Amino acid sequence: MATGSIDLNADVGEGAAGDDVVLGQVTSASVACGVHAGDIDTMRRTVETAARHGVVIGAHPSYPDREGFGRRRMDIAPARITEEVLSQLSVLVAVAEECGTRVRYVKPHGALYLRMAHDEACARAVAAAVIQSGNLVLLAPAGTGAVEVAGSMGVTVATEAFADRAYTRHGRLVPRTEQGAVLEDPVEVTRRATTIALDHRVTAIDGTLVELVASSICVHGDTPGAAGMARRVRVALEGLGITLRPFAV
Repeated sequence: MATGSIDLNADVGEGAAGDDVVLGQVTSASVACGVHAGDIDTMRRTVETAARHGVVIGAHPSYPDREGFGRRRMDIAPARITEEVLSQLSVLVAVAEECGTRVRYVKPHGALYLRMAHDEACARAVAAAVIQSGNLVLLAPAGTGAVEVAGSMGVTVATEAFADRAYTRHGRLVPRTEQGAVLEDPVEVTRRATTIALDHRVTAIDGTLVELVASSICVHGDTPGAAGMARRVRVALEGLGITLRPFAV
């Protein structure tokens, strides 16, 4: 039987109906900060539910793009990115404090997350916000330049891989505009999660094996059937002897 531990996270507070169930399965929750999705009331409900389940709370800031759900590319200067992340983070920090808990990490959302992965200036801008916000962890895509850039600035970085997203042979996420980019088969999602945890790799969309050393596995809260997927993934990982443990404490 396998040993070791890994985090299971989900992006929540984005209006998905199954968030309450998802939060009962994961160990970390990246909560939308009211810009690409959500609002103060949604944040409060999400944070309260997460805290009730003992789930670690992270901020999920995005480009100021509610119409595009934060998934459209935007040519925003690095200084503005730092300001946006800090502004959105401060809102969630205040909500968490009201709920008797705190924010422990930052995971950018959507197009900002993808840009951070391979744009050094963007990665530095996000890392600068994390530094200014205090002793938080940055959750960044495994195998990308953002990990090294943020780490070189003294930021504690955790790495992430996705159980419900397809990868290219270069270790990048397949754009959501392409067929097969989002995996909706719970059996395949579970298989991918266990392979990431045990073998530290995924099978790319062209069949290539890609190394992905991740400290956290994500199941998106807005993926169809996310609640059931999260439950299956948790059961499968624990059944293999893998302890589910948050990366940020």
